[in-house]
Formats: sequence, C-alpha cells, structure tokens
Amino acid sequence: MYLNSIKPAKGSTRASKRVGRGIGSGTGKTAGRGHKGQKSRTGGSVRAGFEGGQMPLQMRLPKFGFTSRKSRFSAEVRLGEIETSGLDDVNLKALCAAGLVPARTRKAKIILSGELKRKVSVDASVAVTRGARAAIEAAGGKVA
Repeated sequence: MYLNSIKPAKGSTRASKRVGRGIGSGTGKTAGRGHKGQKSRTGGSVRAGFEGGQMPLQMRLPKFGFTSRKSRFSAEVRLGEIETSGLDDVNLKALCAAGLVPARTRKAKIILSGELKRKVSVDASVAVTRGARAAIEAAGGKVA
C-alpha cells in the first residue's frame, strides 16, 4: 500500500454543491437562498440568541451563582488522603509533591474525613479544622 493509493471509502464523501451555475444545475439564480430578505444577502444573519427584538431568553432569566477567585489557589485535603499518601511531615510543598493539591495552591486546609492511624506532624503552612486537629492528636501526631 502506498500513500498515493489511499482513498476514502466508496460513498463516504460527496462532491460540494456548486451553486449559482445556471438553470440546469438546480441551484442557479438565487443559489438556494430564496428571494430577498436578510438571510439571502452576503453576511446576512442574526446573532445567536437573537429573537427579532423581543427580549432574548438568556436576558429574561435571572443571573445566579458565584465562583470565588480565592478557590483557584486554595485546596482541601482529607485525613484519609494523608493516611494513604504516606507523608510524615505535612506541609504545603510536601502536599504538592505528593499530588494531593495542585502546584498553584497557596492555602491548604486539612479536614476531618477518613481515618488517621499513624503519627503525623503538621506544619503551620497548612490550616487544620478543629475535628481534624483532634483526630491527628488522638493518633499521636502534632499540629504546629
């Protein structure tokens, strides 16, 4: 087989419609665009969502929701994730290296979710919830 012998499967492609090529072609004169009007003209079309001057649906519905810009740089880490990661000294760099938080993270917080059965020392660069602090200290670890 050679590159110059490769062709699409029979019937999978169609020749493009040649418009405006006389009466016999079937798409002569108006070229399938009908008579007059905005949509028959070059560049003539209405923008997406335009409803002929009526207030469009996307403008009639109320706005809702909010995405905090802080959330891009803050992350939560579960106690169960720390248990499975095998980290002994928990700080922001170690969490990034272990892949528990994205590299862009500036603030991390450990939350009470899952179990911790071994000693872990948590650095001051990582925040800890009240319940997570109690669980870490119950397992023999310490929180700075």
